[in-house]
Amino acid sequence: MNLPNPSGHLGHVVIRTLVILFAMLCTWSCGDNPPVVYPTVAPFDLNQLVLGPGDKLDLSVFYGSKQLKATYTLDASGHIEVQYIGSVQAGGKNLQSVQVDIQTRLSDGFLKDPIVSLSVIEINSLKCSVFGQVARSGSIKFTPGMTITEAIALSGGFQPLARKNMVRVSRVVEGKKETYKVPVELIGEGRRPNFPMAPGDEVFVPERPW
Repeated sequence: MNLPNPSGHLGHVVIRTLVILFAMLCTWSCGDNPPVVYPTVAPFDLNQLVLGPGDKLDLSVFYGSKQLKATYTLDASGHIEVQYIGSVQAGGKNLQSVQVDIQTRLSDGFLKDPIVSLSVIEINSLKCSVFGQVARSGSIKFTPGMTITEAIALSGGFQPLARKNMVRVSRVVEGKKETYKVPVELIGEGRRPNFPMAPGDEVFVPERPW
């Protein structure tokens, strides 16, 4: 007569329970796939970005048959020195505002009917921040056209425990703070649209719980 082995039965129950728990955990953890409710196009106009110290501008002035060209870098106070008119406050203003200011001042007794063209060569004053499970937490330089995958790469990439498909991005939109859940790994695999960064974005990469 074979008697039941309580310890063996208990062992099977424990193992079965662990398997079920593992399966549930895997289902939950592998299911990080937030819906695409985040912006997929750049949320700003380069010409409307506020300029700051370190930004580089290219200036072209056409007057008659002549042309004046120069490249400027905003100093620590946000000023540039333009031929004929001297110091111009560019920091804290957008590109169009600075262009109009230069054209107005050049027209005031210096040049006859000048046509001014001003463009951004390089943005150095704007930053984003990336924290959490990345190789290097902290601020990174924002460049127009930057995406979330590029921001992660500039921060040294993910750490081994990064929860790659639940990356949180906080952004101020019309005075209100909004947070998006972004599946960065799926984006990198081409299975989701990329997330365009904006100046001041705060990226947080959480740690996975398994």
